[in-house]
Formats: sequence, C-alpha cells, structure tokens
Amino acid sequence: MQPNRTRRALALAPAALLLPTLGHAQMNGRPITIVVPFSAGGSTDLVSRVVAQFASAGAGAPMIVDNRTGAGGVVGWGAVARANPDGNTLCTIELSYAIAAGLIPNLPFDPHKAFAQITTAVKVPHVLVVNPGVPAKTVQEFIALAKAQPGKLNYGSGGNGTNTHLAGELFKSLTGTAIVHIPYKGAGAVLTDLMSGQVQALITSVPTALPHIRSGKLRALMVTGAQRNPTLPDVPSATESGLPKMDMDFWIGFGAPAGTPQPVIDKLHKAIVDSLSLPEAKKRIDEMGLTVVGSTPAEATALVNREIERWSAVIKQAGIKPD
Repeated sequence: MQPNRTRRALALAPAALLLPTLGHAQMNGRPITIVVPFSAGGSTDLVSRVVAQFASAGAGAPMIVDNRTGAGGVVGWGAVARANPDGNTLCTIELSYAIAAGLIPNLPFDPHKAFAQITTAVKVPHVLVVNPGVPAKTVQEFIALAKAQPGKLNYGSGGNGTNTHLAGELFKSLTGTAIVHIPYKGAGAVLTDLMSGQVQALITSVPTALPHIRSGKLRALMVTGAQRNPTLPDVPSATESGLPKMDMDFWIGFGAPAGTPQPVIDKLHKAIVDSLSLPEAKKRIDEMGLTVVGSTPAEATALVNREIERWSAVIKQAGIKPD
C-alpha cells in the first residue's frame, strides 16, 4: 500500500504547488493602486475614487488613487503598462485613451495590447450647447445657420485633440458645415467665453454643461446617442435630430497591465462591478450625471478597440496634429 500512496502523493504534488501561487495572485493583501492619468477633481478621478472606496472589500485589498499626469495621459498609462502584471496596479482607460492612440505618434506602448481591460464602468453622452444669443432652437436650425454663413460660426474646445475638439470635428463631417474651431486651455476657459458669446457652440459631456443649461446660460440642442439623457429629458437625442451617427459617449473604464492572470482580472471585475451597484456608490455616480455600465472584460476590450479605430479615422480626416 505504501508505494501506491507515494505515487498518488507525487501525482497530486504539481496541482498542490499551484494553489498557493494562484491564491497569492488573487489575494496578496497589498494595496491596489489605481493610476488616474489626469488631475484630481474631474469625472475620471471622481469615479476612480468611488471605486477605490467601495471595491476594496471585494478585491481583498485596500485601493488607493494615484493621479499621475502628463502628456495627455501618456505618462500615467505608460507607467501602468510597465508595471508588474500582478493585479496591484490598475489604471483608468477612457475616451481620451482612444483619442491619444490616433493622435500621438510613437506611443511608448501598444494601445491595443498594453492592457487587459477589466470593465467599462460608466458612460455619459455629450451634449451640443450654444450661447442663448444664437438664433437656432434645434440642431437642424443650427446646421442651416452654419451652412448659410460658412466660416462665420465657431465652436470652442478644451484644447487641440481633446474630446471636445474631436466631437466638433465629427459634427462638422456629418453635417458638411464649415464651423471654425477655437481651442482653449481647458474646459473652464471655453465655457466662460461660450456663455459671454465669444464662441457660439460647444459639444461636451453632460455633467460639464448641466449646471449652465439649468441656469439658462446655455441652450442645449441635442444629446449624442440614440436615447435622451435622464438628466436632460427635454433635449432631443442625436437620432431624433437626424444625426444617428453622432453617437458619442464619454466613457470611463479600468485596465491592468497585459499579462495579468485571468483569475485576477475576473476578481477585479467582480469587485468593481459589484461596487457600482451599491446604493451609496450608485447615488454618487448618478449625481455626476453618469450611467453605470459594468461591462465584461471582453466587451470592454471590444469598445476600446472600436473607439481607437473610430477616432483615428476622425483625426486623420480632419488633419489634427498634437500640439
């Protein structure tokens, strides 16, 4: 009997050796850092902090947010791409990532392969707003006005290559209008000039424009996408406005360095998605005007690849170059 027991023990040994390794990979107890490649206070930072607070229990480790800014997000993404793929370093992957992939040459990482996508956590459509002095109450009236006065109307953006710039260029290409782009250094500056009438239009995320729409300082003509937004129920969707291809969402997701073990990705996915369904977390997300998505890793990967291709095409067509 002794030889048989020895053989069985030897046969089980490899599997037994794997168990500590897998368990350590999933629950090593060290803090998990979420690198946000942008400054504190924006939607991406705030969503990351909600996740860090509420997903720690499910992840089996405390989560902290590290704002690592520079080069339009490239500094932060590059640091995470080089990090050890053990699940202890994550980053936000959002619309700006897809834009950077088509805008910035010679990125220090492959935007399609550098990260294992965990989930698309939230999204929110953009909204086309105009100064109340613009004599257009609908999108079609605004398009007609722009075509009647080519080169006379302008739209502001938060800077060259930003989502607000790309949104304006997509609108121009879909409508055949010659609206002039005026870049600013940040969203605050363009909003100030838009409300004073120095620029006529802006396409930005709903949370950015919402307070000014509610105060009457801006007029909303359209939310992007097929459906109306619950926070702006009286504003037509792009589909209703005759522009079904103007389906532009601002989305925020999370990724880990490529090579992170699948069990770790699955555990992080569950922790993050479960956290977004908690009442207090959902309340905070709703207050930001965002909608919870909680997609699977495969769905998040497909979205990122699709958005990279889409915005690369817009950038090429418009001839946009990085500053």
